[in-house]
Amino acid sequence: MKKVRINNGQVGLVFNNNNYQRVITEGVYWFWWGETVFTYDKSKPFYSAVELNLLLRDEELAAMLHVVDVRDTEIVLQSENGNFKAVLTPGRYAFWKGVMDYAFTRIDLSKVEITEAIDTHLLMRKEIMPYVRVFVVEPYEAGVLLVDGKFRQLLATGIYYFWKNAIAIAVMKADLRQLQLEVAGQEILTKDKAALRVNFFAQYKVVDVLKALLDNKEYEKQLYILLQLALREYIGTLSLDELLDKKESIAQHVMTSMADKAAHLGVEIKDCGVRDVILPGEMKEIMNQVLVAQKKAEANVIMRREETASTRSLLNTAKLMEDNSMLFKLKEMEYVEKIADKINSISLSGGNQIIDQLKDIFVPAK
Repeated sequence: MKKVRINNGQVGLVFNNNNYQRVITEGVYWFWWGETVFTYDKSKPFYSAVELNLLLRDEELAAMLHVVDVRDTEIVLQSENGNFKAVLTPGRYAFWKGVMDYAFTRIDLSKVEITEAIDTHLLMRKEIMPYVRVFVVEPYEAGVLLVDGKFRQLLATGIYYFWKNAIAIAVMKADLRQLQLEVAGQEILTKDKAALRVNFFAQYKVVDVLKALLDNKEYEKQLYILLQLALREYIGTLSLDELLDKKESIAQHVMTSMADKAAHLGVEIKDCGVRDVILPGEMKEIMNQVLVAQKKAEANVIMRREETASTRSLLNTAKLMEDNSMLFKLKEMEYVEKIADKINSISLSGGNQIIDQLKDIFVPAK
């Protein structure tokens, strides 16, 4: 015979010729040489080389175990003494009672929503993450939840968790900030067949998320095409000169014509305008020549206007001097002064005749 001691916190399973006999708890036991005892620590999960279903036929052993059955569409979160320990996948598990405080949270993976009372930080554990889908809607976004291709609900800002399974889940997101769309380098013919390129911009905002994301495919591309067509429609009715004169009216026409079309896309155009009108090289050269000719003509008009004004002023001055001899003398003295400013020295010849002439200039006749 042989002696076997089962300590506190242990359990023994007795086998005879590899056949299970009974379970023994704490104490000292004597066995025949043909009997074998396997000792288990009750603080650890129970794993046995023998089929668990055979062992559970012993009601005494079954009463000492937590048996957890996990189906194919489930997982079970195992906790020990209030702390998460492991994820139990489909199968049968057994844990000893009496030492560890076990808790088991059963998760149904066949559904989408997480309805179980599970903390968010626990969902982010690396053991659970393979079973979770995470979607983030930023503060400047709105989301649309699709389940199996069908609209389920609108999603506001936040982080959303769903169980991962065969059900298709998608979250479409729209940016709710004011956005800008550039229509650059559009080659357009005017009414008089002048080819030019236009750079246009539009500022818009998504106002109906469902229309933008569900009723329309790629609403931004559609908005771009509609802006192109509106530009061509309006510019095609203007000649080149009219276009250059009414460039500011293009934005107003586009805003008016696009209002209803943008609403069908779920967006609202806040502002728009022409950034550049680019003429081809030959047309630019012609326009420059026209501009130079216009400026020359304006300069000639100004020069003639100034000459006319100057002549009129001289005429008025002459009339005044004709009626007033003193004014005539003052004008003479003004010119003599101007001449004297340019003379460094004066040499006189001819006797008193020159002095008399100077007196005649500076001394008015009585």
